[in-house]
Amino acid sequence: YVSSTVPKMLVNFLSETKTISFVGCILQFYFFFSLGSSECFHLCAMAFDRYLAICHPLHYPNIMTGPLCVKLVIACWVCGFLWFLVPIAFISQMSFCGPNIIDHVVCDPGPLFALACASAPIIQMFCYIQSSLVILGSFIFILGSYTLVLLAVLRVPSATGRRKAFSTCGSHLTVVSLFFGPLTVMYVNPGLGHTATMQKVTTLFYTMVTPLFNPIIYSLRNKEMKAALRKILGSCSIN
Repeated sequence: YVSSTVPKMLVNFLSETKTISFVGCILQFYFFFSLGSSECFHLCAMAFDRYLAICHPLHYPNIMTGPLCVKLVIACWVCGFLWFLVPIAFISQMSFCGPNIIDHVVCDPGPLFALACASAPIIQMFCYIQSSLVILGSFIFILGSYTLVLLAVLRVPSATGRRKAFSTCGSHLTVVSLFFGPLTVMYVNPGLGHTATMQKVTTLFYTMVTPLFNPIIYSLRNKEMKAALRKILGSCSIN
């Protein structure tokens, strides 16, 4: 997901000639949205896994088997790469007029449509519907899964058991919030009229900041990682 945008973005930041070919722009658009969609589907699969682990712990080993995990991962990748095939086919056939300058850090739908020789409201609406379905659909699925998890956790009589269940889901919920928040702002409300600066800052957040923090968030579930972090923070002193 990150590799579709960050390398070219860094090259443009360090270079005086900030250019990208038309084919390169279309390919970046496709892989950026396809891998982003796959990320949404993978987060849904993780929410489903947490739901089974907490709400059906006795049946979990029989349901979430190795073959099922493989099928879920393959389905996430396949659905992600098929999701935006039709919009990208339409956009690649559009005519673009000068000055051919994309006022953005990546090839995003908004700046691309702004460069089109003729308005294409049907294609724009189709892209909006596609983006909204994958973002809102995934978020609602995850929200529903964790609502059932919350109800199950509240029925646990032991405070230790409730704390353990919440810690199991905490890292995933944090990642979900950081990922879906900026995406919803950018792609689920096209009539809001974001400024170019707002688009760039929001895009940088979900293309660079969120992926940067994901490994740290998930690693903090590890006891050895927590102990090492406490040791480092404990050894730091202000002179």
